[in-house]
Amino acid sequence: VSLSLSQTTFTCANIGTNTVTLTATDANGFSSTCTSIVTVVDAAAPIMVVQNVTVNLDASGNASITTADIDNGSTDNCSSVSLSLDVTTFTCANIGANTVTLTGVDASGNTSTSTATVTVQDVTAPTMSCQSVTVFLDATGNASVTTADIDGGSTDNCGVTLTLSQTAFTCANLGGNTVTLTGTDASGNTSTCTATVTVIDTTAPKATCQPAAI
Repeated sequence: VSLSLSQTTFTCANIGTNTVTLTATDANGFSSTCTSIVTVVDAAAPIMVVQNVTVNLDASGNASITTADIDNGSTDNCSSVSLSLDVTTFTCANIGANTVTLTGVDASGNTSTSTATVTVQDVTAPTMSCQSVTVFLDATGNASVTTADIDGGSTDNCGVTLTLSQTAFTCANLGGNTVTLTGTDASGNTSTCTATVTVIDTTAPKATCQPAAI
């Protein structure tokens, strides 16, 4: 008996059940057939390829990524790969290296994952605002200002620390004095603005007399 099949090879297009016919033929040319079901299964998971990325926080302290940013050519034997990320948004709390997981699922439900590093950076310098003030020397000839006195509403996307170039004043500083307010954020970005501190002495002299002998 000579045997032959109606179909011997299968591809992704044949996933599922396929009816094949087996034909048996003897030496005299007489033949018979029967059919069978060949079930084709895709058991191969996607091959994941990822890449590390660096993102910069925006002026509001936020950043985001998509699967396209992390995917570097993931493939599957039978279909396109449906991709998803476990983390897509970042804030000031995420500055530095962050591990994200890219998951790929093919049409047959096979799943693979791979991890990548998302480095979050804050490159936005503080926005500085200064205001000028007037201070009055006290009875000892001294006056002082704080950053709160000079700050006119400075802001930063991730928070700002303020410092002043000069905080203490004496009689030697009577009149206008230019001071610099510096804002530094957690990532080391800095900005400055200047203001005038006008120092005034309103304390009258204290006269002391002693008896005079005539």
